[in-house]
This record gives sequence, C-alpha cells and structure tokens, in this order.
Amino acid sequence: MAAEGGGKEMNEIKTQFTTREGVYKLLTHSEYSRPNRVPFNSQGSNPVKVSFVNVNDQSGNGDRICFNVGRELYFYIYKGVRKAADLSKPIDKRIYKGTQPTCHDFNPLTATAESVSLLVGFSAGQVQLIDPIKKETSKLFNEERLIDKSGVTCVRWVPGSESLFLVSHSSGSLYLYNVEHTCGTTPPHYQLLKQGDGYAVHTCKSKSARNPLLRWTVGEGALNEFAFSPDGKFLACASQDGFLRVFGFDAAELHGTMKSYFGGLLCVCWSPDGRYIVAGGEDDLVTVWSFSDCRVIARGHGHKSWVSVVAFDHCTTSVEDSDPPAEFSGSDEEFHEQIHFAGGRDRANSSQSHLSKRNSTDGRPVSVTYRFGSVGQDTQLCLWDLTEDILFPHLPLSRTRTHTNVMSATSPPATGSATNTTTTITTTTTNTPGTNGNNTVSSSSGNSGALSNSVPAPLPRSNSLPHSTGPAGGSTTPNSHMSSKGSSIIDSAFIATGVSKFATLSLHDTRKERHEKDHKRNHSMGHISSKSSDKLNQLSSAARTAKADAAKTLGTLLCPRMEEVPLLEPLVCKKIAHERLTVLIFLEDCLVTACQEGFICTWARPGKVGLLPSQNPTNSPSGTVV
Repeated sequence: MAAEGGGKEMNEIKTQFTTREGVYKLLTHSEYSRPNRVPFNSQGSNPVKVSFVNVNDQSGNGDRICFNVGRELYFYIYKGVRKAADLSKPIDKRIYKGTQPTCHDFNPLTATAESVSLLVGFSAGQVQLIDPIKKETSKLFNEERLIDKSGVTCVRWVPGSESLFLVSHSSGSLYLYNVEHTCGTTPPHYQLLKQGDGYAVHTCKSKSARNPLLRWTVGEGALNEFAFSPDGKFLACASQDGFLRVFGFDAAELHGTMKSYFGGLLCVCWSPDGRYIVAGGEDDLVTVWSFSDCRVIARGHGHKSWVSVVAFDHCTTSVEDSDPPAEFSGSDEEFHEQIHFAGGRDRANSSQSHLSKRNSTDGRPVSVTYRFGSVGQDTQLCLWDLTEDILFPHLPLSRTRTHTNVMSATSPPATGSATNTTTTITTTTTNTPGTNGNNTVSSSSGNSGALSNSVPAPLPRSNSLPHSTGPAGGSTTPNSHMSSKGSSIIDSAFIATGVSKFATLSLHDTRKERHEKDHKRNHSMGHISSKSSDKLNQLSSAARTAKADAAKTLGTLLCPRMEEVPLLEPLVCKKIAHERLTVLIFLEDCLVTACQEGFICTWARPGKVGLLPSQNPTNSPSGTVV
C-alpha cells in the first residue's frame, strides 16, 4: 500500500508517459507472462530476459517472442499492439531441472515460419540450440562443463553468420563456437594468439575441428554483457571490473577502453550508426562513449540504483549527414568525415530512422539526435536525448578549446608548486583517420605538473530541469556561454551538492565507513582466530588496492570527473514496475519492458494503439495500476 501524500504519488506505477512525440501508453491486454499470471517469486532467480524474431509469416503476424522466468522458458506468437495476448497457447514451453536459463538469442538469418534457431545459455554454463517451432533440441554445448563451469551471462549469434555464435561467462571468458563442431570429450588445450592490455585471445589446439574456436579472457571478474556494432566489425564488452573494452572482432585488437565512475558495468549498446556506445552499471549512471574519439562525452543521472539495460531507439534517432557549422571544434568538425562504418551509415539513414527531427529544447531544427533508454533495479524507465549541443559543443574558436579551470582547494599541489591558482588551459585536439586523436595541453601558469590530462570542452547541459540555473539565477541553456570562471563554479557546486543525489554513491561511502569500523571492532575481539584475521587482512588489502586503482583512473580520459563532462538529465523518468526491471527493447510501433516478477509489458508509441484495453477486460493483469 502506497504511503499518503507525496509518497503515494512516488510509489504509483505509471501506465503512460509523454514525450515530444506524444503519449506512450501501457497496453495491459498485450502483457505476456506465465499462463497463470501470478507474479513470480524472483528471489534467487536469474533476470527475466526477452528475445524477438520475425519469421516472415505471410499472414503479417510474423513476430515471435521468447522469455525466461525462473526455470521456465516460453515461446509465443507476439501480437504487439494489434491483438490481445493469448497466454493459454504457447508455441513451446520448457521447464529445466538443476539449472536455469539466463539468456537467449534468435538467428534472424535462418528464421522461417517452419523453423527458428534459438540459443539458450544456462546458469550452470551450458548452451543449448533449440527449435521451439519444431520443438526440437538440436545440440548442447559445454554439456560436461569442460570448457567453462561458470554461468552464461550473454549469448549472441555473430552478425551475418548462420553457424557462429559468441558466449560470455561470469568467469570473464568469452568463447566463439561453431554449431557444426563438437565440443570434444576432454578439456580443450589453448595456444596464445594475441595479448594486450587487460585481455588475451587463445586458439584451441586440436587435430580435428572442435569447439571452442577461440577463447577471449577479458578483464577481471565477470563479463556481464557484450554487443556487436551494427556492421558486426567491432565488439563492446561490459565487465564487472568496471571497464568497457571495444575490440576489432576479426583482428582481436583493442580499439579503446572506458572506466565506470565506480563499480561494475552491467550493460552496453551501440547507436544505430555505430558512432556511440552507451554503458550502464553499478554507479547508477548511463555513460556515453565516442567510438571515434575513444572518450566519454556525457553521463546521464536519473536512476537511483543499478542500471540493468540500455538500448537505443532506432525509430526516434535521426542523423543527417550535413556537415556541422564551422564554429565546432576540430575533432568534432572532422567527425563526420572520418568515421566510416560499412553499413552503419546506411542503417542510420534507413527507413528505420525516420521519426521527428525536431529535437531541440528551443524548437529549432537540429541535424543530430540520438534517443536511448535505460531501465534499472530502481524499477524506473528513463528516456534520454543525446543532441548536437552535447555532440558538437558550440565554441568561439573553430579548432581550439579554451576555458578556465579553477583548481580545487583540496587538491594537493604539484611538486614544487606553492599555491593553487586559477589556471588557463588550452586544449588542441587533432584527429587523423585510423587514430584515436592527440591531445596536447599547455598551461599558462607555472604549474605544468599540476595537470597530467587534457581538459575537455566547456560543459553544456542537456534536457535541463526547470530548476537548473546559472550563477546569477538565470536559466542555463545547452548552448549558452557563461564565463569560464562561472562555468567552473557551477561544476564545483555540482560536485559539492549534486553528487549527494546519487543514492548509491552516498550509501557506498556510508557502508564502507561502517565496514571499516566493524572491521576494527571485530579485529579486537578475542574469539576471532588468526586464520580469520589473516583473511580479513587480505580482504582489506584487496579493497585498498581496488580503491587505489580507481583513484588512478579518476580524472583521466578513461574516467573523467563528474564536472569534466556534460551531465544529461532524463526526458522521462517513471516508475513502471513493482520489481526491478530487466528488459528494454524498442520496436517499430512499441517499446517492451519486463520486470523480475515475470511480466513483459508493451508500451504503444503515440498513435500506434490498436486494440483498446476496454475491448478485452478479462485480460487485465493483477497488480496493474491504471
């Protein structure tokens, strides 16, 4: 029962929300779940996941949906916004013993009305290839768990291939399989193929062809999710060590990296044209990373807990190939000319990317807008717009970025520096094809050692809330120009006050302090054995090491400080479920979300509502607030 007053409003489950395109409405009649519609007791279960495929059915109803709930896997005809879901007639239903489905993926190349190829990963490490239309199980990979004993975190067909697929595990390993090969009866032997910073690639040594073809070891800890670029040439990996790593897939070469503000990265996705990557995780943020510049260009703050899923909306994303105006910075001005994704540009300008180009807060037409969404464990759905004021900041000089950076009084001075003074930094960015850009920093003061990293461009704010004001109380617009000193003061003020809004940040620090106090208290207790004491010392040492490593990356290009990059605010931020959200998928006429209770919800886009809920009142799910 929701609390009275403001608490009631905050805890209410929203059934519609409004954007500039219109009103998105929850279609309660189009909800998918287990046939009994009873909320699933999700404690200890793997996240609910959803996969779609179109089988090119001549009837015009070719969409199929697969989802897992606990030990169960369901396969239905997906009727979307057109007709009510009939949960009494699944095409296929499977219940597993001793293991749970964790993820799945259809192969769109081989899908027909008579057959589909569906890969299913499991918590015990196996991968199953099934055909839910024929109700057959074709093959089981890693059956004896000789390849990897840890759970499967993500499985994907390699784009453009009918036989190759990629599987990641919580061990941090990534394996390339061929459906035509067996896995062998003995553990595989590997030979190093390539090694780099934070990763290694091995081939499988065998006289005959066997799986896996390759093993990638990426980072430390679990590899939580990976995603192929739209053209299939690059692979983005989100790891528990907090790093985003982007590889050239065929060459197995590291293209670039990014570090989360803190904690692990849980999800990752590409923009439809392959120019940007968005990642989310345990820092409660969404982070936008530029593929060409290999740097963080923005962060989004709207969630109050871990971000579970990020996804781009290809229908509301619009990209025009017109060159940016001359006042843009050098690296951004050359951006359109230097990034060439075979097929990526076609995707961005295809019929899928056809929606509104009215993407500016002041009503003027803009040439670039990316819409993406995120859902999290806070049960909230957030929608974000990444517009040209963030992608191409308006600056007074065409190829030079200049602004004043007020050094923090709490920062230790550089060696030989007696005082912290206001320092003017000039950053010149130069991009050449095939490189990540060179950043040269010159300082007008004598504290040349005080800064080891280039200072980014002035910080525009996107989608500013009404209460966002400048230093004098005036409104702050994305393209407004404040004095350098004023800009720095605002950013410093955000660090002093705004960061406290991050629920997990403050909780994290509080828990850490409490843990250290408890550790000291327990350490003095006589009943703790020396073995336990040694273990505690080891854990404490590991925590200090991790903290030191995080401190090394903070403030660098890998992980800019909060005041060094623009902060996005969500267009929409609504509570839409009782349990944590685990799915967000954008389709042509709707978007689909799912929560850990096992309810898969369809939200009709503006003007796309088909069958009204009142036409099918018997299918209204329990617990839905209308």
